[in-house]
Amino acid sequence: MARPGHARSRPSLEEGEDEEAEDPVDAMISRTGCAAQHQELQECMAARQDWRHCQPQVRAFGECMARRQ
Repeated sequence: MARPGHARSRPSLEEGEDEEAEDPVDAMISRTGCAAQHQELQECMAARQDWRHCQPQVRAFGECMARRQ
């Protein structure tokens, strides 16, 4: 099952696969060094259910990602 905020579904597990395998999107974000900002944004989105109420978190995550590119 996909994590909140990610618009994709996870394929069913094959025998022997680890159910807690890291989400590829989360792994990519972790490599950028922006995981904390992403987590704050995800928490705001879960609580508020509207990205427009999370603009400070959207900006912080966007600025962090821009610095990494």
